[in-house]
Amino acid sequence: MNETPQEPSTDAPVPHSDMGWLQSMIAGSRQRNFSTAQSRVEVVEPPLPLDPEILLQTAIILTGDTTQEGILVQGVAVAWEEIIRWLAQDPEFLFKIDWRKLEEIIAGAYQRDGWSEVILTPRSGDSGRDIIATRTDVGAIRFYDQVKAFNPGHLVTADDVRAMAGVLYRDQNVSKAIVTTTSRFAPGVFDEWKSFTPTRLELKEGAQLLEWLQQIRKQR
Repeated sequence: MNETPQEPSTDAPVPHSDMGWLQSMIAGSRQRNFSTAQSRVEVVEPPLPLDPEILLQTAIILTGDTTQEGILVQGVAVAWEEIIRWLAQDPEFLFKIDWRKLEEIIAGAYQRDGWSEVILTPRSGDSGRDIIATRTDVGAIRFYDQVKAFNPGHLVTADDVRAMAGVLYRDQNVSKAIVTTTSRFAPGVFDEWKSFTPTRLELKEGAQLLEWLQQIRKQR
């Protein structure tokens, strides 16, 4: 792969109203994988889709109203869980997901994890924030997450992290800033910000991102 950020997909998404075939396929697959033995029912994971890129053309998250900061995320669609399952088997698929779909996947993860309010910011003019996640069940906590969908050789630079730190300083109502990347951070970045991590600033590399997504998927 070249050492450039991933480009947005030009494929037209499949409207949410047309997802019935996908949901029926997955539901049928799950039903066929129930087996009974000695009055005990064992649930077996359904087989993975034949073409995971089809999932990326469908709705990944369920959205609600639009606020001044972006679109409210109300839930995750069937495709969200199937994409995360696929990533468990093929981590390299992470680099085939375009930047906007990756933002949707991560926003869906926050919502699935029980955050009170999750906002996906606009494609442009996001003021350095791709996702805004708020919790009110354990006090008032507000996170900014900036997502860097980079190919493996394209590292997140110290200047990238400094820019996010500037957003953290600018907005006094935010508890923590996170820079999430599919790739890794450049040498020296962790040392530069070690006094801020992990309480005020979190630097999440691709391996950590994959592990985090799997942990959330397995929550029931």
